[in-house]
Amino acid sequence: MVFLFLMFLSGLEIDVDQIIASLPRRKLTWSRFLKNPLLVGITQFVFAIILSYLASVSLSQIIDIPSIWYFSLILVTTSVAIVLPVLKDRGETGSRFGQMIIIAAAIADILSIILFTFTAFIIKNGFHYKLLYILALFFLFFILYKLINRLKDIPLSKKLIYQLSQAASQIQIRGAILIIMIFVVISQYIGKEVVLLGAFLSGLVMSSMLHRERSLMLVKLDGMGFGFFIPFFFIMVGAEFDPGALSEFDESLIGFLLFLLVSLFAIKVIPSFLWRRLFGTKKALSGGFLISSRLSLIIAASAIGLELGVITPGINASIIIMAVITCFVSPVIYNWMSPTKITEGTKTIIIGGSSTSVLLARRLHVHGKKVIIIEQDKIRFKEIRDKGINVIHGNGFNTKTYRHLKLTPDNYIVIETGDDEQNLKISRMLRNEFQHEKIISRISRFSLEQRFKQLGIETIDVPHILATTIENLIIRPTTYHALVESFENFSIEEVLITNKNVDGLQVKQIPFHKDAILIMVRRENNFFIPHGDTYFRTGDILLVFGTHSAFEDTRYKVG
Repeated sequence: MVFLFLMFLSGLEIDVDQIIASLPRRKLTWSRFLKNPLLVGITQFVFAIILSYLASVSLSQIIDIPSIWYFSLILVTTSVAIVLPVLKDRGETGSRFGQMIIIAAAIADILSIILFTFTAFIIKNGFHYKLLYILALFFLFFILYKLINRLKDIPLSKKLIYQLSQAASQIQIRGAILIIMIFVVISQYIGKEVVLLGAFLSGLVMSSMLHRERSLMLVKLDGMGFGFFIPFFFIMVGAEFDPGALSEFDESLIGFLLFLLVSLFAIKVIPSFLWRRLFGTKKALSGGFLISSRLSLIIAASAIGLELGVITPGINASIIIMAVITCFVSPVIYNWMSPTKITEGTKTIIIGGSSTSVLLARRLHVHGKKVIIIEQDKIRFKEIRDKGINVIHGNGFNTKTYRHLKLTPDNYIVIETGDDEQNLKISRMLRNEFQHEKIISRISRFSLEQRFKQLGIETIDVPHILATTIENLIIRPTTYHALVESFENFSIEEVLITNKNVDGLQVKQIPFHKDAILIMVRRENNFFIPHGDTYFRTGDILLVFGTHSAFEDTRYKVG
């Protein structure tokens, strides 16, 4: 059951819509190939398979490997369940490099579990007609995926899903378990070695139902996995580990383990040089080390191989050791080779460590944004730091603080000290000393709004926003809940047009994603509602309402 739920979580971590959005839609060139995460990910996997087979042949000169091909498939696995949390913690999931790593890991997970499932089935049963049943399992996944996407477009189903998700009975979690059981039962009928694939596909089905950033259910399932099943998995692996099995290698043990460890890293690191042109050698290598991490899939594949007789007990014990080493060492090497510099790049600086500031920092972190809080009170500074949020102990009035943070014109500054007069003084200092423009300040007194506007400061009028929210709940409650609460799959984002090929095209000439609605266009300081005959210009900002995959598709076409 532990293995099944971990396979389900592996599938759940993969964004199917994001992979589909990465499919090439324009004439392929070398430059576009290198920028396409899906094509690069598939190419890396092919290289990894070749390297894995060569490494397996070399290792077979040291020890006896009953099935070199199956052993090769074991070596080529990876773990999205490790890659994604590392990138999320560093705020890199939204970056181009982060997307490259995530999709490369997802492709490796998907293709390796498919290949080892077919291989295990053929080893056990030969070329049996039941192989077609495995294809039927994929057909079931395809049907459910299409059905779910259709249901998302039906208002009645959206309303029903929202009502069920708010029920105290945790019916969404029960639904997730039901989907796992459906796939697992069908897989069990086909064959024991297909069960893990069934659990993995059930995770992919659930992934297609959930919004990657805002789903509360995703948080709950992650909590179940990382809070219970993964710790229990390590306990179970440790309890069942048989160190005595390593005695079969005699004097070749140390050499085999070292060669195996080097191979596990080389298989992933060498293909990562495809990222070198876009991100540089050091960055590309660090990504290769990160996707070298293995966890549940490699141990599950090894355990099945042991039952089939294509893996010896000694090899199985060695793979367990390597999986534990890589899942701990790979993220450490990645962080060492590509250290996070909180002062570098695009960031949001929040002055004042109030509860609102902490909540804002966490919400921006979910969107992959880098946030730094400046807090003057030492006790409050320690409290925020202990929560794992980037915070510095400093004074918002001190110009040295902003020079230390390497303030740049594209950085947002949010002023939330709790005192309107202090907010005004800090705003004035930032405008006079740094000529900074992207400043947002909270105000609680309407009488001060004009003084902030004279400085060109965006203000958040708390009483006004509170009154507007209550007004929307009374006048237009359905619209309010639709935009704020009920539609887990939908949000609004700005997309900047940077593609010169789009300049001069009309709206009707661009095939927008079916889940994307173009609401408004901003051109310099002017806003207008677009129509089919509206012409786009480079530098326009599109206000788009839609799903995460729709945003990715829109950025790909106009970005």
